Amino acid sequence: MRKHISKKRNIPESATISLKKIIAISIIIFIIMGMMGVMATTNQVKNVKIVLSSGYEMNVITSSTKVRDILSENNIVIVDGETVIPDLDSDLTDNKTITITKGEVQKEAESTSLSEDEILESYKSIIEKVVTVQEDIPFETVTKDVSDGSNDTQEKVIRAGENGIKEVTYRIKYQNGNEIERNVVSENVIKEPVDKIVQVKTKVATSRYSTARAVTGSVAEYQSYAKSKCSSYGWSEADFNALVVLWNKESGWNPNSYNRRSGAYGIPQALPGSKMASAGSDYQTNYKTQINWGLNYIRGRYGNPSRALAHSKASGWY
Repeated sequence: MRKHISKKRNIPESATISLKKIIAISIIIFIIMGMMGVMATTNQVKNVKIVLSSGYEMNVITSSTKVRDILSENNIVIVDGETVIPDLDSDLTDNKTITITKGEVQKEAESTSLSEDEILESYKSIIEKVVTVQEDIPFETVTKDVSDGSNDTQEKVIRAGENGIKEVTYRIKYQNGNEIERNVVSENVIKEPVDKIVQVKTKVATSRYSTARAVTGSVAEYQSYAKSKCSSYGWSEADFNALVVLWNKESGWNPNSYNRRSGAYGIPQALPGSKMASAGSDYQTNYKTQINWGLNYIRGRYGNPSRALAHSKASGWY
């Protein structure tokens, strides 16, 4: 019977070293992957609410943590007088809200250390309301000259004046309870004003406006100025065209025009002409003063030149 003899195989030393290297590299790779996983968890994306100083709110998605970086990503620029909460160099707070404030709200928030929820509550957005009110239309005084050759000057009120009434609808904007803007939506005349008529009796009816003080210039110049003023009132091209027709009828756009029969004077034919002194004491020598008074009169009584022309066509006066 033969004995079985076991032979032990020798493993080369180089093979042992290679195996150790493989194990070491595997451990390093495992550690690196773990660190990357932690970093990915730290830089995960999140939803952030940004409240602008105008009250507008926007929601953005970002992986940044610093307030400055988040605003820069969304092209938001901080201007003078605005404050960011939290400040630009801070990391985003847990509630993930960035608030931009300005004016007194900002100062109050800083001085009293309000919470962000309180700041958002106190910084109200703009509120718009449509309001309809009734307003008076001032009556005018009409002077009628009934000269009969008497040396005396007598004045007698033939008819008392009475204000008219118009209904005006405004679109009004409020911010923090304060009115910041008001625009006229529509106007409706409920009751026309009744002119006060004063009878004047004089020996001779003559112009009180000396030709030595006559205004010089061209109709094109007068109308160009009037057009610029119409634009500043927000009136349309059609309103300006109506004004041209109206004052062509009244005075031919002549700042020196004087109606001996009624006493009306100037481009807008103010009656009496001295009324235009409310727009400037130089109304006899400055066409701009006459136009300013005339446009203000139209706006206060009719709203715009188109309505004034319509009234003139219907009644013969405006």
